[in-house]
Formats: sequence, C-alpha cells, structure tokens
Amino acid sequence: MNDQPLTPQSRTHAFSRLAELAALFLKLGTIGFGGPAAHIALMESEVVQKRNWVTKQQFLDMLGAANLIPGPTSTEMAINVGFARAGWSGLCVAGVSFIVPAALITGAFAWAYVRFGALPRAVSVLTAIQAAIIAIIALAIWRLGKSAVKDARLAALGGLALAAFLSGLNPLIILFGGGVVGMIINVRLSPPRSSVLFSLPPPLWRITRMDWLGLLAIPIPSARPSLLRIGLFFLKIGAVLYGGGYVLLAFLEQGLVHQQAWLTRQQLVDAIAIGQFTPGPVFSTATFIGYLLGGYPGAVVATIAIFLPSFLYVGLLAPLLFRLRKSPWMSGFMDSVNVCAVALMAGVTLKLAAAILHGWQTVLIAAIALAVLLRWKISPVWVVLGAGCTGLGLIR
Repeated sequence: MNDQPLTPQSRTHAFSRLAELAALFLKLGTIGFGGPAAHIALMESEVVQKRNWVTKQQFLDMLGAANLIPGPTSTEMAINVGFARAGWSGLCVAGVSFIVPAALITGAFAWAYVRFGALPRAVSVLTAIQAAIIAIIALAIWRLGKSAVKDARLAALGGLALAAFLSGLNPLIILFGGGVVGMIINVRLSPPRSSVLFSLPPPLWRITRMDWLGLLAIPIPSARPSLLRIGLFFLKIGAVLYGGGYVLLAFLEQGLVHQQAWLTRQQLVDAIAIGQFTPGPVFSTATFIGYLLGGYPGAVVATIAIFLPSFLYVGLLAPLLFRLRKSPWMSGFMDSVNVCAVALMAGVTLKLAAAILHGWQTVLIAAIALAVLLRWKISPVWVVLGAGCTGLGLIR
C-alpha cells in the first residue's frame, strides 16, 4: 500500500473513475429491466466489451464468486466491478448507484399503490422490453460461454450443470458440486507446483430451505412493526438468501404472510410484481414492502438492510478474488464454477423465454433486437428503450 499523499493529479484521476462508475451504474439501475441475468448481460456489454475495465476472465470470476455468496447476484457484480475499477470507494459508489434508481422508482410505485389502491399498468411496454432482454442475455451467454468453456471437460461439465438445473436441482449444489469435481480433475491432470492450498468456501449447501426460513423467524406479534423489526427482518434475508430474486417470493411469503402476518398474500404478490416490473435489482421489492409497513422511513430501512450484507460479503471476498487464480486448486474450482454459472444463466434464460415469448409480436421483437445487436453492436440501452417504444404500438 502506498502511504504517500495523493497528488492533485491522482485525486482528479480517482474522482474521474468514481464519476464514471456512478454514471454507468445509475444508468444500468434505471434501464436494467429483466432480472439478474439481464443485468449481468448489460454489465458484460458495458464493462468488458465497451470500456475494457475488466477482462472476460475477471468478469467470469466475479460472476462465479457472486453466485457462491448470499444476496442479489447482479448487485454483487456491480459492487465487484466497482472494487476492481476504483478500490473501496468504487465498491460503495457502484453498488449504491445501481441500487438507488430501483429503490426510488419502487418507492414511487409504493406511494401510488397506497394512495390509489392499485398497481399502475404498462403491460405492453414491459412485455416488449422483456422480449428484447432475452436477446441481450442470449448474446451475453454466448460471449461468456466462449471464455468459460476452455476445453472439452468444462464443456461437458457445463452441459451436465444445465441438465441438472432444468431437472430442478438446487443451483447452489450445482455450483459447489461442479466446482469441487472440476477442481479435483484439474489438479489430477495438472499437479500443483506449490504446497500452498487455499481453503474452499464453507459447505453452504448444508443450509437447507427450512434452515433459512428458521433464521428469518422473529418471535414478535403481528402488529405494525417498528423500524428495528423491519430492519432485522430484511437484514436476515439479505444475509442468508441464495438464488436472488428468483426465490425471494418463497421467503417473503413464509416470513411476512405466515410467520409475522404483516402483509396479506395479495399485498405480497403486488409487491413482487412491482419488483419484477421496475428496473434494477429485484431486491428493491424490500423498498415497496418497507413503505407499506413503515412509510418512507420503513422503505429506507428495509432497502439498506437487505442490501447491506452484499457489500460486506463482497468487501471480504473481492480483495482476494483474483489472487486465488495463483492456486491450481482454486483455479480449477473457479473455472468449473464459472462454467456452471454460465450454464445456470442459460437455464434461467430458457425458462424466461418460455414465459415471455408468447405470440408473434414478442418473438419478432426478440429477433430484431438480436439482429441489431449482432449487426451494429449498438448499446443494449438503446435496444431496451427502442423495444419499449415499439411495444406501445405493437402489443395489445
């Protein structure tokens, strides 16, 4: 670490990097429709293809690591990119910039929901945007897959991971299991040149769904909760929840409807719908629920609480992430986790495509979006905005 004071030039350079991070992730947080897979695709396009802030291999390592720790994967990717670009300050700036637009938009919907008693609708725009997002994700998977699949062994492992995911196996088991198998095979084929072994991550797959739900239980009455109780509830979710927004509903239903009786089932469904409808991380659903439970203070507390563990986890892991590549054991583990993570992303995309691409309009929008991205290499941001405008006139 350099202890010499920063010169004016170095301060200007550091501030410039932070400003670039803030501008990029504010933009992605504002137009990032489609959930974690879409966010990761947008980030890959911006930070790898367009800006060269990180290499494809580094991006894959970040993705693999983000899939192995609790919390929202796309938010943790933003935090990781921020650290790689501008250190600890960048970590905070990138993460906060990605979260704030979604929180503000979700908070506005929560205010309208409480005031008018219904969800504002923009189904045509959202449907068109989701169709275009499928094309953006598919292109990102192709690019990441070419880097992740380094040999036939990893290709076979990726195929097995995809089949396991489509068969319903827990994604965490796929990631850790694939990582361990790949690590062992890699070390057998390439004996380590050093006796230094990095410890593997803890056996988090032993934490079952029932265990997680037990951690979420807070033995308090069902009356309107205090800010402290709201904060504790969402802090526990952010600290232990795997699977990101795709499994958030099950945990919220168990904790908020059944255990605490703070919300009705319909209110929870509406909250999840808003989290899916709005751009940015799906965990911004916490903002909506926090507003229902405690107004503006509740929204702020819930948002901070659910995202705070992600900053802590990435802060602990990011400084070591790229150094782990020096160990043959961890290099094999990370390569295998990376290819499994891309396989999971492909599996999620297949399920999203099956749910979204209904009717010739959505198929046409997805096809045009893919053609535009391949032909002109235009920024995905413009593709998303163009699809939304098209949806107003094409989809009824």
